[in-house]
Amino acid sequence: MKIAVHQGSYAELPSAVATSGADLVIAAEMITTGYHIGARSHELAEPADGPTAARMSALARETGAALAYGYPESDGDHVHNSVQLIGPDGRRLANYRKTHLFGDIDRDWFAPGAEAVVQAELGGLRVGLLICYDVEFPELVRAHALAGTELLVVPTALMSPYELVADTLVPARAYESQLFVAYANRCDTEQELTYCGRSCVVAPTGEVLARAGSGPELISADVTREALAASRLENTHLADRRPDLYRGLSV
Repeated sequence: MKIAVHQGSYAELPSAVATSGADLVIAAEMITTGYHIGARSHELAEPADGPTAARMSALARETGAALAYGYPESDGDHVHNSVQLIGPDGRRLANYRKTHLFGDIDRDWFAPGAEAVVQAELGGLRVGLLICYDVEFPELVRAHALAGTELLVVPTALMSPYELVADTLVPARAYESQLFVAYANRCDTEQELTYCGRSCVVAPTGEVLARAGSGPELISADVTREALAASRLENTHLADRRPDLYRGLSV
């Protein structure tokens, strides 16, 4: 499966999808509205099947590419920082709500999600969803690996000076939990925040298959179940676990 990461604006997303030639295009955290927008998160929030979802479904059908994108999701009295996965036929495959909220930017405006592992089958792979800060918790990524996730999709809004997360931590997560990771960052500025870009697609070997710079860019890479199986034969972290020793780590 060919995947592409759109490191650019929402306005540029349709043309990026149309020219990507990808089976799956991944966009950033809260790409539809902006991330550091305070109360406007609530003003602009929509249900998972709202007007924005309808536009994204239409884009998927027109281009034949699946889409993963971040948006503010309204659900009754709550608003969640969410990512939605749309299939190439326009059908909604999965919706994940960010579980680990980052600082006041998240906690002041969003309710945390309650489901750690959200997955869907796409292009012969099991795709899992996380958002930004979530990937910095190894327990959560390992939970995905143990639940069968093969490609972990992570829309993000990583700002400077935390480039270490994109450059070092994300490849480490892919290697230690033996899965592909697609990390889709922003590269714009909101108030005092400058998003650092550096989106990437990383193999379970830890190899960075594609890496963006600090500006608008479309990157792509091929991910296959065969490459994953070969990596897991070489790297036996998952097979060599000792769960009997780890029980105390959950509290």
